[in-house]
Amino acid sequence: MTMTPKQDEEIKSIAVIGNYLPRQCGIATFTSDLVEGLSSLSPNIDCWTVAMNDTFKGYPYPEKVRFEINQNILADYGVASQFLNISEVDIVCIQHEFGIFGGAAGSHLLKLLGDLHMPVVTTLHTVLKDPAPEYRDVMCKLSDLSDKLVVMSHKAKGFLEDIYGVPREKIAFIHHGIPDMPFIDSSFNKDKFEVEGKKVLLTFGLLSPSKGIEIALQALPAVLKKHPDVVYIILGRTHPHVLKSDGEAYRIMLQQMVHKLGINRHVIFQNSFTALRELGEFLGIADLYISPYPEEAQITSGTLAYAMGTGKAIISTPYWYAVEMLADGRGKIVPFKDPNALAEQINALLDNDGQRHAMRKKAYTFTREAVWKEVSKRYLEVFKEVRQNRIRHPRPRYSYIKNVEAITRFDLPEIKLDHLKAMTDDTGLFQHANHTIPDRAHGYCTDDNARALLTAVLGQKYLPANGFGLDALAGHYLGFLLYAFDEKKGRFRNFMDYSRQWVKETGSEDSHGRSLWCLGKAVAYLENPSHMAVSTVLFKKALGVAEHFFAPRAVAFTLIGLDAYLGKFCGDSDARRIRDILADRLFVQFKDHGTTDWPWPEDGLNYANAKLPQALILSGKRMQRSDMVDMGLVSLKWLLAVQTHDHHFAPIGSNGWYQKGEKRTRFDQQPIEAKAMVDACVDAYNITRDRQWFENSVMSFNWFLGHNDLNMPLYDPRTGGCRDGLMVDGINQNQGAESTLAWLLSLLNLQKLYADEILNQPPLFQSPGY
Repeated sequence: MTMTPKQDEEIKSIAVIGNYLPRQCGIATFTSDLVEGLSSLSPNIDCWTVAMNDTFKGYPYPEKVRFEINQNILADYGVASQFLNISEVDIVCIQHEFGIFGGAAGSHLLKLLGDLHMPVVTTLHTVLKDPAPEYRDVMCKLSDLSDKLVVMSHKAKGFLEDIYGVPREKIAFIHHGIPDMPFIDSSFNKDKFEVEGKKVLLTFGLLSPSKGIEIALQALPAVLKKHPDVVYIILGRTHPHVLKSDGEAYRIMLQQMVHKLGINRHVIFQNSFTALRELGEFLGIADLYISPYPEEAQITSGTLAYAMGTGKAIISTPYWYAVEMLADGRGKIVPFKDPNALAEQINALLDNDGQRHAMRKKAYTFTREAVWKEVSKRYLEVFKEVRQNRIRHPRPRYSYIKNVEAITRFDLPEIKLDHLKAMTDDTGLFQHANHTIPDRAHGYCTDDNARALLTAVLGQKYLPANGFGLDALAGHYLGFLLYAFDEKKGRFRNFMDYSRQWVKETGSEDSHGRSLWCLGKAVAYLENPSHMAVSTVLFKKALGVAEHFFAPRAVAFTLIGLDAYLGKFCGDSDARRIRDILADRLFVQFKDHGTTDWPWPEDGLNYANAKLPQALILSGKRMQRSDMVDMGLVSLKWLLAVQTHDHHFAPIGSNGWYQKGEKRTRFDQQPIEAKAMVDACVDAYNITRDRQWFENSVMSFNWFLGHNDLNMPLYDPRTGGCRDGLMVDGINQNQGAESTLAWLLSLLNLQKLYADEILNQPPLFQSPGY
């Protein structure tokens, strides 16, 4: 049957992407309410959800959730776009918050959006006023890939126009949706909560330090002097992400403050994530709603919208959303972090029933257009508009996602830390393994624990935190490094036996350099302030002796750590001075010893060879020394040619290495060589943007996956570990620390590279008609 134009424009299916209940967060509640609101408004439209997961296990979702994305697995985003296209969805609606999508600044989402066939409407739950460059890039690309951007405040609309250059006609304002609750007297249900005869103050929402509840508690004693019948209810569980990183530290601090202020009988902590009906009852008994956010950068607030929608008299600090919503007498504004001003305003409203009730009525009346029935109508109007616009102006398939596919080529394996954890005891990471069993006879070594620290630090940035315990692991490995460092000598001890006795009092220059490399990189990526402080101090203490290193690999390892450290603390003049000395030293070694046929600072190639040109490339770039960068690239290209056979990576074998003028050794090939080449090629690509280096990094990485001389994979998908080497007669089945760390760090580096490339794709086009 031929479809008429009118029929062709009808919307039959809508997919909403975001968090979803029972996941406990504001986005999940919003997405769930929007899907239910659209389904109730238009039962003939099939409205369903693609849910974002922050855990591998996901959540026990209802039937409305038909597809799930693990937020930090890039491959999931590509599969999701295929699923949406195959499902013939008419509209995709994104609930966007940077933190719920993986990649730098949530850039993984761009891969999904770039390959969708249907129009995209994106609801922005956060719009940053002063975005870091990567956040600006993501927002601009998100705007290009979206047919319409929905904001929930006029302030956000202004930000999009003035800061991000989004055309005004591409932005739609729709209120934050709220349930349609009755306007009732606050005394109606107070007996149910055993607060009958009390004046009730209420704050609700997931607890975190960004809520500013301590300010309200500090105001309470002054309120109680005038109104001793006041009770303050703090309703809500601790935010899940805060709970994972800091436990109940904030709630405990608040409870201790209550005890110190002597207001225990007047404060009720209700530690629960309440269902809508119960939440409505709590809001119903409140005489005043307190919203004491400590900073202005809050572009929307579902809790404030809910409070207004139940007709509450509200006192708030002047964050952006509150200033807009509470204008024209719909609420009272007090300065940030000013408990005296807050107490004064609470007392004033409790003393003036007429003013309080007038405020309640204004808030309630204003929010009638924000109830979900009305909000769903507005969304449906926007969906129809963008669909009609797309029909009138067909959007050509843009090369964005094709560029990404050409770069990534294949899906990276899932990262697993099972073996790393199995190899770690309460002292640190074991050095060797018998197959997959830790070999206690060989004890521990410092540079393995340094690499394990770097793995845990990078994992916190590029993997979901749930279930991994990466922060604790990072602290564990950092503790080993602290114990390994000899303050008097300024050197790391390296080998420790199982009885926790140091085998030698001083480790080699190479092992010291590896520790500096990993510490410097850790400083660049660490977000835990305690770990950051300890790592920085330890790096600085251990750096001094490196000025006198001459061994090329020790120098190279140190330079790579210095480059990362100076990326964070570029003003550290002593670190720059040592960097310049060591970079010049390595450069001179290459220059004086190398020839056209052998552009290398030594007469042989042995282990971690690619670290040497990598150090020249990075240092030369930061020092603006093109001669140093060029020498690094020339030597890396030569090294790659030496170690490439039949289009696959074939590293120098450790059973004899490769001496100048002699025949190179083919076996035993070790994972550390592939890891070093992956790192060097990635940095060469980032600096030159020459696509060949990208291809070479992937080729080197594929050595782990079986694209090697024996066509046998080294990594173990069951354990997440890596076998120790490629032998002439097969695989060394032992999964030692160095091999496993080489695999994990290579995989993390490729994940970072993929994420960066999605983010670095050039600007797209503005949709026709806007």
